[in-house]
Amino acid sequence: MKIKHWLLLMLLVGTGRAVCMASSSLVTYPAPEGVDLNDDFTVQVRQDGGEWKTLPSYLVKVDEVRDTKHCVEDASMAIFDFSGKVDVKAVYNNKGKVNTARVRPLSYDIPCRVEGNAVCFELTRPCNVSVEVNGDIFHNLHLFANPLETDVPDKNDPDVLYYGPGLHTPENGELKVPSGKTVYLAGGAVLAGRVIMEGVHDVNLRGRGIIDYKVKGGIRIANSRNVLVEGVVTTQCATGGSDGVTIRNVKSISYYGWGDGMNVFASNNVLFDGVFCRNSDDCTTVYGTRLGFEGGCRNITMQNSTLWADVAHPIFIGIHGNSKEQEILEDLNYVNIDILDHKEKQLNYQGCMAINAGDNNLIRNVRFENIRVEDFRQGQLVNLRIFYNKKYCTAPGRGIENVLFKDISYTGDRAEVSVIEGYNEERKIKDIRFENLRVNGQLITDDMSGKPGWYNTGDMCRIYVGPHVENVVFTKTE
Repeated sequence: MKIKHWLLLMLLVGTGRAVCMASSSLVTYPAPEGVDLNDDFTVQVRQDGGEWKTLPSYLVKVDEVRDTKHCVEDASMAIFDFSGKVDVKAVYNNKGKVNTARVRPLSYDIPCRVEGNAVCFELTRPCNVSVEVNGDIFHNLHLFANPLETDVPDKNDPDVLYYGPGLHTPENGELKVPSGKTVYLAGGAVLAGRVIMEGVHDVNLRGRGIIDYKVKGGIRIANSRNVLVEGVVTTQCATGGSDGVTIRNVKSISYYGWGDGMNVFASNNVLFDGVFCRNSDDCTTVYGTRLGFEGGCRNITMQNSTLWADVAHPIFIGIHGNSKEQEILEDLNYVNIDILDHKEKQLNYQGCMAINAGDNNLIRNVRFENIRVEDFRQGQLVNLRIFYNKKYCTAPGRGIENVLFKDISYTGDRAEVSVIEGYNEERKIKDIRFENLRVNGQLITDDMSGKPGWYNTGDMCRIYVGPHVENVVFTKTE
């Protein structure tokens, strides 16, 4: 008899369940006993009109700043893997009616519908999104829809440290990874301890597991080379004194003080690809000498990522270095990024895209390209300054040179005045180019229609260009 349809295969992947139909698959993982869950949402997924699969809804903590006080709030997180397309249903269990719902980033253009107290939508590709009911961003659902895993390591391989589904607590709260080893956190695995890669080479940390939200510091990469971290959820992931580091599809959520997401200190050749950062301090930073790591930074790239700063900056460059050595931070690239929020009351620490040169740092060759900024709560779109912040620096920076802002868009009405300002005639900002900058859909250029001749172009988009700044242009690509 002629076969008219693809053969349906039922596979067991670890303790996760996979439904595979040639080009489409769905993999879900149970939560281990003893981990913190949150019942704000009941999350279900299905494929091809099949049976609904209920996902564990994990508890994650986030930081809401009210006036000047930090308040920890309970949010939710769910994880699964798929290919093809999938239906998602998130039932809102809190008291009250679902009046509005949205799925962010908004640039993904994922329509959703409300059916009673359920938010329903379809995903056609792996992505990391936030599901928000009635505008509540602090009790939302973080939904991490991963691509299918390939090349899962053999648990019997002597070079593999394999953590299967369940709750794992390493000795002394730290898992130290030797050179040449792969740490694999399977789906449904939760590690209650930090992962340390220090003074090692050729190491991997990957899988679909979780580093418990209570573990401050999460992942530490120090004085190492050829490191890959992929697929896991953590609180923080810091890289210092290292070379050849790739952080791919890693999710960072923090809620405590100094909860920076993905710091880079004195390192070269670092790639962040497809990461999601929601943090209680800067989401991603590039610094020179700091915390025992010495030297400048070169060739740092973040791409295809989502940044959400509950406090401080989504992107921050340059405040720390060694004043005596006059370090250089160069060839820094931020490409195809969605910025979901920025909340900072302190004027000295604002800026979705911030370069603040201190400690005699010279910062040059920086590219911000294809960045979509949503209506953040409080802060500035751009902050470029050479300054002397005596709380953190021992000298002002030397300069900021050759910065490109290309295809940047901001939609909203809460941005305060952005700042571009040098320090003195010896410590300048120069060669800053805005190409295709759009604010609420309006293209901002030096020759834009409606700009009076006596206006500076920055006046049309609330960007203040101060003293000791040379060659700032606003243009469009033909």
